[in-house]
Amino acid sequence: MEKINAPDLSCNIKEATLQEISAGLDKLERHAIEGMPWPAFSYKPRVSFSVAYGDNAILLKYFVQENSIRILYQMDNSPVHEDSCVEFFIAFDDGREYYNLEFNCIGTCLFGYGNRSERQLMQKDLIHKIRRQGIIKSYTEEETNLVYWELTLVIPLEVFVYHKITHLKDSHCKVNFYKCGDKLPEPHFLVWKSVEAAYPDFHLPEFFGIMHFV
Repeated sequence: MEKINAPDLSCNIKEATLQEISAGLDKLERHAIEGMPWPAFSYKPRVSFSVAYGDNAILLKYFVQENSIRILYQMDNSPVHEDSCVEFFIAFDDGREYYNLEFNCIGTCLFGYGNRSERQLMQKDLIHKIRRQGIIKSYTEEETNLVYWELTLVIPLEVFVYHKITHLKDSHCKVNFYKCGDKLPEPHFLVWKSVEAAYPDFHLPEFFGIMHFV
């Protein structure tokens, strides 16, 4: 089973700026999101992430390079998977229920919880507690116009309202990380931990990997 270690970033999350947290995540190991379980979708942007934890929060940063971006949704709990989108799915206590946090490149978030067949969207006042910073750049590489963007996230433990999580150190959870863009000119569906399904489907917790908070 795929495993990943999330280190303690050792900073006061409440006092640190997003720029400081982002800089700290820049120094950590980057993990590629490059699995392509569905050959019909052959476009492969370059995507990676770094992950850590701090005072009562999970810290996550995505690094994305793709041919084009789509930014339509600016209201939380909109279908951001249709935009340039990265996703983080997490399950605690080895349970069947899991949280799905989906973000477009400017940080608009869809946040849900439940099992494979029954899910509910979380309240927007809860989503607002997630600190987000998106940075978008464009450049030319070998006569090809590319878009590079980063998204830094500070996800406080209090948003996981169906679990009473007081600390992360020496604990573990089940996770997967994704990149998609359903309505981009080149639709794509990339995964960190391999998924086995006949068509693009991220809601398969049986294929989650393990993340240790060390």
